[in-house]
Amino acid sequence: MTRIKRGNTARKRRKKFLKLAKSFKGSHSVLFRTAKQQVLKALKYSYFGRKQKKRNVRKLWIIRINAAARLYSISYNQLICNLKSKNISLNRKMLAYLATADIFTFSKIVSNVTL
Repeated sequence: MTRIKRGNTARKRRKKFLKLAKSFKGSHSVLFRTAKQQVLKALKYSYFGRKQKKRNVRKLWIIRINAAARLYSISYNQLICNLKSKNISLNRKMLAYLATADIFTFSKIVSNVTL
């Protein structure tokens, strides 16, 4: 029976993990076993982070809309409820942009809704 050499398969696999762990601190970027654990953990956190980013951005939009709406003595939920009842379809992203960048247009929307 002839001897089978693995070649550089194992080295390639290890180098792949060490390349992903390049910027980690200490032995997490040097030793294969700890680097592999940290890379898998980092990939898991990056997956959850992409979901959390969407939540956080929506929270920020709501905070901005609420702050701007309270300048006109109306709360956020009253504003959204009145927008839906008047069939004005503006999403929270656009409302937050108007509340920060174009306060004149936002005031027109609020005055149109509160009538």
